[in-house]
Amino acid sequence: MKLHEREIENISKLKPVERYKYFMRQVAELEELWTLVDKNGDIALSQINDNTFVSFWTNEAFIKSNQKDGWEECVPFKMDINRFGETIIPLIIENNYLINVFSLNGKSGFIVDMDEFARDLNEELDQYE
Repeated sequence: MKLHEREIENISKLKPVERYKYFMRQVAELEELWTLVDKNGDIALSQINDNTFVSFWTNEAFIKSNQKDGWEECVPFKMDINRFGETIIPLIIENNYLINVFSLNGKSGFIVDMDEFARDLNEELDQYE
């Protein structure tokens, strides 16, 4: 889905918790989400202290501001919600990763664990059934 520049601007101005809510609505509606993968096709990870994060966005347009500080060679990767559930959720759970939703300009987005993320996404998905 192509976003207009004004929409990108407005969403980018939201606080992390508001971008998280927007993310949940978009993922539930479109049943897709975006992340970054490295040249080997592996999910790009970030680390702060002892925590490892997997980052997700609603659209490729928001990823570009984060392709720096070691992620220059990473490429945006879109997946449907089924693939996310089958391959990414088990990876997150197995490795005890945290989820960084909608980081912008190299700054953290809204950080959640898998339990909170799954609860919020399932609540949003229930509204679209």
